[in-house]
Amino acid sequence: MIRSTITFFATVAALPAAAQNFQSTTLIDRAVAGFTGHAIGEDGGARTAVDSRLKLAACPMVTMNWRTPARDSVVVACPDPEWRIFVPVRIAAPAVVPPSPLAPTPPAVAKPVIVIKRGDPVSVTAGSDGFAVTRDGVAVNDAAAGARVLIKIADGKPPIQAIAVEPGKAVIPGGE
Repeated sequence: MIRSTITFFATVAALPAAAQNFQSTTLIDRAVAGFTGHAIGEDGGARTAVDSRLKLAACPMVTMNWRTPARDSVVVACPDPEWRIFVPVRIAAPAVVPPSPLAPTPPAVAKPVIVIKRGDPVSVTAGSDGFAVTRDGVAVNDAAAGARVLIKIADGKPPIQAIAVEPGKAVIPGGE
C-alpha cells in the first residue's frame, strides 16, 4: 500500500517535468490571439482553442503567418524541432439586414411583353402631318412595345430600325 502510494506521488510529481517536453497549447492559443488581434471565438480570431491533447515538441520560438491572403487560418510553425499546425480563423459572415417594415416596398418590375417576334410580318409606318408611308417587312429580332426592332424590307438591303407599337405594327422614329 505504501509502495503504491509513493509510486502514485512520484508519477504525479514527474508529470510537470514530462509536460515540459511538449509545447503548451495554451501558449499557442495566446500567440495566435496576439497575431490575429482577436480572442478565441471572436470574428477574426481562432475558431476554437488548439486541442490540448496535441503533443508537439517544445519550441523556443514559434513563427506565425497567414495561410492564404483570405486570412482563413494561421500557420504556427517551429523551425527546430520542425513541426507546424494550422489554426482555423473564424471569418465574419456577411451581415444580412432585414428590410425595415417602415421602408417602402420596391415596385415589382414587370418583364416586358414581347409584341413582335423574330420572323413576324410587320407593317412599318413613317410620316408626319398630312402624309404617311407604309411598308411591309419581316422582323429580324424580338421587341417589346416601345423597344427598337430591325425590319428587313427588301432583299440585299440592310434592315431598317423602327419602334415596336403592337403585334405586327412598328413606326419609324420621328414619324407619325
